[in-house]
Amino acid sequence: MLRGWRRKCPSCGSGPLMRSYLQVRHDCAVCGEELHHHRADDGPAYLTILLVGHLMAPLILWAFTALRPDPLLLAAVFSVGAVALSLFLLPRLKGAMVGLQWAKRMHGFGEDHATTPAE
Repeated sequence: MLRGWRRKCPSCGSGPLMRSYLQVRHDCAVCGEELHHHRADDGPAYLTILLVGHLMAPLILWAFTALRPDPLLLAAVFSVGAVALSLFLLPRLKGAMVGLQWAKRMHGFGEDHATTPAE
């Protein structure tokens, strides 16, 4: 999961995991590990909302009670902060979810496609 957090291939730890901001590569450019099996779906977005909300809500409450800024200033500063934190966390949490799925051999990771069971 730590390799995924760093947006590196969960198998080798050196190849890039993402092709663009949130698009996972089909396979690793270094070790060839297939990465298209992942099913991160909405999980990283939910985790991002959970973390940003739990980090920003106490900060907003503290800033409002201790500093007493103008409400528009408070809204502007914390809106920019929430967006910046969300943009930072989202690809890292997606990488961590892909890393978790790879480590647990979920959704097709770890299957040997070269051999098929005899019937």
